[in-house]
Amino acid sequence: MRRNSHLAVIAGFALSAILFVAGGLLLWGSTYTHNMVHNQLAAQQIFFPPKAAFAHPKAGTEITPSMIPSVSQYAGQQLVTGQQAQSYADNFIAVHITNMTGGKTYAQLSTQAMANPNDAKLAGLVATVFKGETLRSILLNAFGWWKVSQITYIAALISFGLGGLALIASLFGLTVGRHPEIVHEIIEGTPVTHA
Repeated sequence: MRRNSHLAVIAGFALSAILFVAGGLLLWGSTYTHNMVHNQLAAQQIFFPPKAAFAHPKAGTEITPSMIPSVSQYAGQQLVTGQQAQSYADNFIAVHITNMTGGKTYAQLSTQAMANPNDAKLAGLVATVFKGETLRSILLNAFGWWKVSQITYIAALISFGLGGLALIASLFGLTVGRHPEIVHEIIEGTPVTHA
């Protein structure tokens, strides 16, 4: 019985060590990804429109009414986080692209432009939409990696917590295992009672 408890204690210490190492690696990965996304976004020097621009939103202008609940919270700020990148991509750039194209996609416009090679205005619109959609995809990719950094951070905390619990359980098992076993001996001449 005692041998099994020692094996359980050793297994608990090994598990806690593995969980602490995993937590450290997850935390490193989270920090690396977070910093990489932040630094790459900061290098682009993208800024949200100033607060004054959100004062009078109007359809068809730089600031539309649909941007007030989503984009206005970042007014005047530099785009440096994943949440900002997602908002800028989906609630600012996408709105302008939809307004320019009447809801047509890049693929639809490109097909139309190939059918009308002499339409310079359509060719210009296709080029603008391509640039806008490319910027959107880059920003949404940054948002995705930002989310990965958040998930790995949470996983690191869980791993550290479980490692701590495994360590406490192992220490508890170690201290309980040190208590001497109580042995009942029958002393000669003592009457034996049966229950």
